[in-house]
Amino acid sequence: MSGREVFLGIDVGSVSTNLVLVDACTDTMLEKQYLRTNGTPIETLVRGMRLLSEAGEWQVVGVGATGSGRQLAAAIVGADVVKNEITAHAVAALKHDPRTSTVIEIGGQDSKIILIRNGVVHDFAMNTICAAGTGAFLDQQAARLGIDINDFGSLALKSRHPVRIAGRCTVFAESDMIHKQQLGHSVADILAGLCQAMVRNYLSNVAKGKRIEPVVLFQGGVAANSGIRRALEEALGLEVEVPPHFDVMGALGAAALAKEQWIRCRYATRFAGFAVGRSDFAADSWECTQCPNHCEVVKITRDGRPIACWGSRCGRHQSATG
Repeated sequence: MSGREVFLGIDVGSVSTNLVLVDACTDTMLEKQYLRTNGTPIETLVRGMRLLSEAGEWQVVGVGATGSGRQLAAAIVGADVVKNEITAHAVAALKHDPRTSTVIEIGGQDSKIILIRNGVVHDFAMNTICAAGTGAFLDQQAARLGIDINDFGSLALKSRHPVRIAGRCTVFAESDMIHKQQLGHSVADILAGLCQAMVRNYLSNVAKGKRIEPVVLFQGGVAANSGIRRALEEALGLEVEVPPHFDVMGALGAAALAKEQWIRCRYATRFAGFAVGRSDFAADSWECTQCPNHCEVVKITRDGRPIACWGSRCGRHQSATG
């Protein structure tokens, strides 16, 4: 093999699939791909691998995977380390600033808070039930108002008198926004009010009972929204920092975890190679009726050859991968 030695970090989420290549010696991020998952995680991951391979010559030393689709990514790419999002985001935050005490992460479909004390995760909480206060809801409201989501934050910052929006539920929030529009409030004031409502919702639900201390990092796709950042700072009375690579912090954490394990074990990577980006993957699922469990089984194939199978509690179908 030839090329620059790198660690590959992958974060497969419901809204975005993120891949990064980190220099094995300097820990510098060399390449990143932030791709919309669009309900097709396998196709998106394969496309991301193809794009990375086209960006240069790389020798992958180790691979880390995280996110809700981490097991899928591990099977397709050949991950050496598979960790949950809490661990990955905390590691990335500490890599950025070892003084980090609080991580606020808001993604497309969920949000979380991570409390770090003395360099170790002390406590955390997640909200995966309601879409209120997530990127998907912001996308939806931006589209309804006819504005580009990239302009959302800058427009909210122009507000002079933010209106109060009910933010505990997506349905109520949207109804309240429509009502405020009909009363003649400006788009900027409505957007600023929505930012404040999202922050109130986050602090009263996800961060309820949590002691938020500086340094506070704001990560995840929603961190691009400067209106949300300002609303957080106003509510907390603290400076909220957005890291340069806020959108791929999970993937950066996964790469860092792969390197940590490589330093400890000097393992030979399971990386399947960049040929993954030129392969044909397919997923097949069925309900097994061979016992009362009625497990939902999923089998992944690469170029027609089974590479992974999960879902059967008894392990009956695991042999399908050879």
